[in-house]
Order: sequence, then C-alpha cells, then structure tokens
Amino acid sequence: MPCGLCGDIIPTVSTRCPACGAWSHRRDFRALAIGLFVLLGFNAFLALGSAVSMMRLLAGLDGENPFSYDAAFTLPVLRAYSDVFLISGVLAAVTGVLFLAWLWQAHGQAPGPLRYRRGWTVGSWLVPVANLWMPPRLVHDVWVSSGRYRMAGRHGVMLVVTAWWASLLGGTALARVFPGMGAGSLADARLAVETGIAAAGGLALAATLCMAFVFQVTRLQLSPVLR
Repeated sequence: MPCGLCGDIIPTVSTRCPACGAWSHRRDFRALAIGLFVLLGFNAFLALGSAVSMMRLLAGLDGENPFSYDAAFTLPVLRAYSDVFLISGVLAAVTGVLFLAWLWQAHGQAPGPLRYRRGWTVGSWLVPVANLWMPPRLVHDVWVSSGRYRMAGRHGVMLVVTAWWASLLGGTALARVFPGMGAGSLADARLAVETGIAAAGGLALAATLCMAFVFQVTRLQLSPVLR
C-alpha cells in the first residue's frame, strides 16, 4: 500500500514506511488540522476583541454615578454584544463540527492505548451528563497516546486539557446568561458587562488552548518518528 505521507510503497509485512518511517495506517490530515486551526484562530480573535471592547465600556461605566447613568444608552450597547455572542456561537458550532472530524481522525491514528472506542469521539458530546466529563478525557487520551510522555509530561497535558475544558464550559455558560441580564441600574449594567468580559475571555482562552493541542497532536502523529 502507498504511504500517506511520502507516497512510497509499504510492504504488507511492514508497519512503517521504509522511506519516511511513518506508520502504515496513518493518513495525512494536515489540511483538516490547518482548517480547524484557522477557524479556532477566528474564534479566539472574535472573543478577545469582544472582551477588550467591553473592558472599555466598563471603564466608561466606572466614571458614571447613579444620577448620571443613562440606561437608554447602555441597553442597546449590551444588546449589540448579545448579537456578537450569537455570531460567536454559530462560528463555534461550525468549528465544533470540524473539531469532531479532526478528533475522529486523530483517535483512529493514535498508536497508544485508549480508554474509549472511536465512536465516543462524537457520542461523548451528545450523551447528557457524560458530555460534561468524557470529551476532555478523550482529548487527553489521544494527546498522550500520540507521543511518548513521561509522568511530568502527562501531568502537563492534563493541566492544558483541564484549563481548556473549564474555560470552554465557563465561557459558554456565561455567554448564555449574558443576553438575559438587564441594565436598569448602574450596578446591573456593571454586572452585565463584567459577565460578558468573563464569557469572552473564557471563550478566547478555550480557543487558544484548543489551537495548541490540535497543533501538537497533529505534529506528533504525522512525525516520521513517534516522539
């Protein structure tokens, strides 16, 4: 069979390509990884821009007092940010579909032992309750099994995956709460803006960390020699 990386013929009795050393069952999915990486970058850029913009709005509110505060001006501004979160959600959904395709491919090519079967790369996101803890475990397994990590390296991977999952859940939850928050008073407006900043910051961090492990896992799996 031809090698998915260099095109040389791999003998049926061999598990590696004699030319480049790649595993015989692996396919070059760099195009998929690059597309996902770019979309994640758009997600991070949009979320970070929203956070910075709302921080400026919060600075403006800090200069107000309950008597000078104008709710009629602030409420439309917050609604505009709600629309931004809606757009971010649509973009995140498209990115999520591509992420599942990437994770499916990465799981199928991971050489090390895995705790879950390949079907769980999609099913774990759809099953209630399980979708709160299974996805990060799958990502951790795929990442660790794609390279030769010592115990310290495994702990480092766990920290990155945990930070990604916590920021994703937290940012998503706050982004869903934000549109329903009011701005009838100065205190309500400040709380709403602070919630929006936390939501956007969490989503930006989640997208950035996801970019990191997509890059790392893809690099490890397509490396001629397994690291």
